[in-house]
Amino acid sequence: MSTRSQLRFVERVDQDGKPTDNDRVAQVYRHSDGYPESVLRDLAQLKELLDSTRAERGPGYTAASFMFLDKLSTIDLYLDGDPERTIDAAQPADLLEPDNMEHLDQPMFLLGHGVENPADGIHGDEEYLYVVELPTRNPFDDPSEWTVKVSGHSAFPRWDGPTEEAFERASWQFHGPLEHALEEIVAEPA
Repeated sequence: MSTRSQLRFVERVDQDGKPTDNDRVAQVYRHSDGYPESVLRDLAQLKELLDSTRAERGPGYTAASFMFLDKLSTIDLYLDGDPERTIDAAQPADLLEPDNMEHLDQPMFLLGHGVENPADGIHGDEEYLYVVELPTRNPFDDPSEWTVKVSGHSAFPRWDGPTEEAFERASWQFHGPLEHALEEIVAEPA
């Protein structure tokens, strides 16, 4: 079963945290594993990678990196346990040969994500919404904190309509630093 979600990566023009029409926004649809435990872990992994490489460059790049890493994580579905199918790091383009995908009904690493236009609306079957607020900064500055908002389960209008209204009317179960979200939502019980 899929847990669909929308992730909105935002860089606020005004550092007061209030949305404006001038905010930089990139929005991603994720078809599977959109529940908070999975998304927050993936965001933490992404942030750690971007911090250590100093590769954070705003919402568009961050959203693209999120999708890339998520797609990489499904490559094992391509291999499907067959010892004859391997990916040679020196020949990653072999993965893109259509003949090498004949055994797949649907190559999941090619599906499961979409780049969304926030003005066009959401699908209406998402179960979670996320807002990842990226600080406005020079990419060569020291890494800084990401703030996340996590909606309650289906706690927003669910229709194929204006995205903005769904995000405005959502009930948020969490709003704060990513590391606190990991502690509160993802923390493993002792």
